[in-house]
Amino acid sequence: MAGGASRAGLPPATGAWREGDPPGRRQFLDIGALDLELGGRLPAVRLSYETWGELADDGSNAVLVLHALTGDSHVSGPAAPGHPTAGWWEGVIGAGGVVDPDRWFVVSANVLGGCQGSTGPSSAAPDGRPWGSRFPRTTVGDQVRAELRLADALGVRRWGVVLGGSMGGMRALEWLTGHPDRVSSGLVFAVGAAASADQIGTQTAQMLAITGDTGWHGGDFHHLPAGHGPHHGLGVARRIAHLTYRSAGELETRFGRAPQDGEHPLGQRLGDGRFAVQSYLDHHASKLAHRFDAGTYVALTDAMNTWDVGRARGGVEVALGRIRAPVVVAGIDSDRLYPLAQQALLARAIPTVVGGLRVVKSLYGHDGFLLEREQVGALITEVLALDAAARPR
Repeated sequence: MAGGASRAGLPPATGAWREGDPPGRRQFLDIGALDLELGGRLPAVRLSYETWGELADDGSNAVLVLHALTGDSHVSGPAAPGHPTAGWWEGVIGAGGVVDPDRWFVVSANVLGGCQGSTGPSSAAPDGRPWGSRFPRTTVGDQVRAELRLADALGVRRWGVVLGGSMGGMRALEWLTGHPDRVSSGLVFAVGAAASADQIGTQTAQMLAITGDTGWHGGDFHHLPAGHGPHHGLGVARRIAHLTYRSAGELETRFGRAPQDGEHPLGQRLGDGRFAVQSYLDHHASKLAHRFDAGTYVALTDAMNTWDVGRARGGVEVALGRIRAPVVVAGIDSDRLYPLAQQALLARAIPTVVGGLRVVKSLYGHDGFLLEREQVGALITEVLALDAAARPR
């Protein structure tokens, strides 16, 4: 049972994929030791990844798809043993989708620090015990340098297209600025060039919800039985995050002040009943606790807090000004986590931006990059055409 799956409905100490769980579509690559941007070293790193399609003889059809905070490598495909949820871009990636494996070689890796097969806090350190509190601080730059080794191992000398939204958009920008000779075109979606004070603040609150949970044990909780571990704190973090992922308009339209069916929120005592929106947030908190690891949530959120494409590159505008591949920059009109002003800065500073800032219209807020599949598909189609047009004939 994945991640020490719960008995009698109890949440597991960790929802991570663990050795011995069904691998599903995952493949694994050991990439060796990795020196880290902020100091420290991982002596042995493994990446979990999935692929669709075949790499062309000339290597021109490779597409890298980069997931967000609680995503993983399972971009396309049904829920199945080893994969607790269906592909997060199902219908966009996959047979008959916008990025069809009959034409493209699609790669998606679980990020360094992740909990779905890649080296992270829940995975085994060289001594056989989970890394836990010993897992070093990692950055978006470290994540991409690990993916660079995966690309080398797969024979991908240059990605035709790199696609990413939210945290995946950070990695897309890191590829474009840090490894410009390895990317032909990109889609950067619903992200900024550096973490803002607002983002750092809300994300730090999420981290503190987890590390302040009595089940955190300093980060060394992975051995605990179901019903223990920091699942309460992880649930609070998820609730805070979800409120930034969705728009106020959507929540008002869907729920307003309606009570949860069969409950009365104005009971005699606090907690006697729930509003429907509370039940909605409770549901998402419970789902995450059963499929994710609290240590990974903290590690990746910290990497997002330290995100700054201009670090050690002369500042944001200098770094973005070095991009040479054509890039489509898109944002969502109702996004309150990564507002349009942040994508507007990217569109102004990237010299190769195509068509200025693209705006996806959505009631769903930040999650529109996952949910507005028709509009997102049209953007990806355009980026794929940019790559094809740039190739020698």
